[in-house]
Formats: sequence, structure tokens, C-alpha cells
Amino acid sequence: MTEPKKGPSKPGIQVNNLVFSYPNQQPTLQGISLNIQAGERVALLGPTGSGKSTLLDNLIGLKKPTAGEICIQGIRLENSTLAQVRRQIGFCFQDADDQLFMPTILEDVTFGPRNYGVPPAIAKDKARQLLAEFGLQAYENRSAHELSGGQKRLAALAAILALEPSILILDEPTNGLDPGWRRHLAKVLINLPVDVLLIASHNLNWIRKTTQRAMILTGGKIQADGPVNELLENTELLENFGLPVDY
Repeated sequence: MTEPKKGPSKPGIQVNNLVFSYPNQQPTLQGISLNIQAGERVALLGPTGSGKSTLLDNLIGLKKPTAGEICIQGIRLENSTLAQVRRQIGFCFQDADDQLFMPTILEDVTFGPRNYGVPPAIAKDKARQLLAEFGLQAYENRSAHELSGGQKRLAALAAILALEPSILILDEPTNGLDPGWRRHLAKVLINLPVDVLLIASHNLNWIRKTTQRAMILTGGKIQADGPVNELLENTELLENFGLPVDY
């Protein structure tokens, strides 16, 4: 696995005693604390319903914590800083169709930069460069509905990277991808110039190839945190937390 490029010395993601509850329910997240430094590639593991997506939604401000603190690149996440924090983060939803809505994927990739005032010609050049890097240059004038699942995933990623985020967060990025596209996506992610890469996934073998550190979330808490290879070789630990490695 190629070593990721080290980003500048920045704080990354800090979470202190985060609690989140849905209305009239027990807390989904119970006092979570974590620290992800610049240069780290981190996997967030856990069985279905463990709260992975809920934690990610809190990190980008889609959900508001019941208690606790989130800091992104040294900026405390609150209503007054939400727009500033979101400029730091690129977030890929589980379903790429949630992020691709323009008539063509070239327009999808230029949409964000143009919305922030980047001149059309510059936005288009950057979009074409990203699409070429991901092997999608021949599809720039097609709609997302004409693309395969893997192509949609890469197009959505290109649209996010066009905004040059310092932190990239992916929620179950291999859902619906065949082995060839999973390998292609891994190669793209390994060399991305971002400070922090955080991936929530059930795909344990793929995670081994794309991250260096893993956290296991279940029961509303981070139950384990360490080098990804060490965690994935501890089959008893994985079984105990509902993550059998062979299935």
C-alpha cells in the first residue's frame, strides 16, 4: 500500500464526549471521544445500526449533538461556524445519486466551484482534470443515470474534490460495487491529497487496503481503536462486535 502524502500540520477532527439521541429514544452515541490527526487514513467499523452514519452526520452538521463538542481543523462546530466547517469537509453519501443531479456529470463537478464564484472556464478545466484522473473523461456529457455504479461513485467523488476539501468522509463507499470498481476506487483514494480520510464501511478486506487505523463503533461507543491490520487479525474481537471477517 502506498503511503499517503502527509498534509500540513493541522488538528484534523476532534470529538469530545459526544452524545446524540433521536427523539424519545435512548442515546445512539454515548460519550464518544476521538482524535484524528492530519495525515491519517481511518476506518470506522461497526455492524448495521451501530451509529456510524449518525456519527458522520454529526461531524458535518447534518445532525446536532445532544451534548459534547466537535472541532474540525481547529474550528468548533456550531451554528455560527457551520458554513466554515463545511468548506473543510467533503462528504460522500452512501447513494451517489443523492449527489449527482445536474444534466451531465461535467456540470455536476463544476456546480460546487461555480457556486463559490470560481469562473466557469477554470471550474470546467478543473472538472475535466478530475474526470480524467478517474477515467471518466469520455462520459463528461452523459447524465449520472447512464453510468454504472462504480462510475457514479467516482463522479460523485470528483464533484466533492472539485471543492478542494481538507477532510474527506465516505459513508459505505463500496456499496453496490463489483470487485473491479472496488479496486479502482481504492487506488484513487490512496493517493488523494487530503489531510484526513475517514471511511465508514462493512467491507473489512477493502478497508485493509485503504486505511491504516480503524475504530470499532458499537453500543454507542468506540470499543476499539488501533492499527487496521492488528484489529482485522483479531478475529475474536471482530466476532464479539458483530464483524465476522469471513462473511
